[in-house]
Amino acid sequence: MENQNKKTTVIAALVENKPGVLHSVSNMFRRRGYNIESITVGHTEQKGVARMTITVSGDEKTLEQITKQMNKLIDVIKVNQLEPDAIVTRELALVKISVPDVKSRSDIINCVEVFRGRVVDVSPESLMVEITGTPDKVDAFLNLMRTYGIIELARTGLTALSRGVKSIRIDE
Repeated sequence: MENQNKKTTVIAALVENKPGVLHSVSNMFRRRGYNIESITVGHTEQKGVARMTITVSGDEKTLEQITKQMNKLIDVIKVNQLEPDAIVTRELALVKISVPDVKSRSDIINCVEVFRGRVVDVSPESLMVEITGTPDKVDAFLNLMRTYGIIELARTGLTALSRGVKSIRIDE
């Protein structure tokens, strides 16, 4: 019954852009027994500040605890749970696909075009494709490619921003 109340949430956190911050955040998750489904970290428009986008699952109480515990960390500046209906999410995947013959190569390239992906590397036996979109779009593309054979796969994890003028900034 507890699983029925589980939901996936995207948390955005502004953190100091310095060594050890990712470790302290991930260590807090480990200590509390929370699982990180995906995490992306990168520079922001604000000097010395990085943005973490963390995807987690849990019930309301767990998600509230995660936010509270993150806010207690010294290097964490600000934490927000993003509203699922008011965000734009994207993920990037690099996929190396087996190409056994000319027809397969043509079929794969057609699929790449339908998904608005890009072929970024070509060899006689494989194609490397870059696909960007929602996790559902990336999953749909990967499901199609499994029939040809995925040799190697790298996914960035989810990144997200709130729609409209709403933002997470230090000066708010």
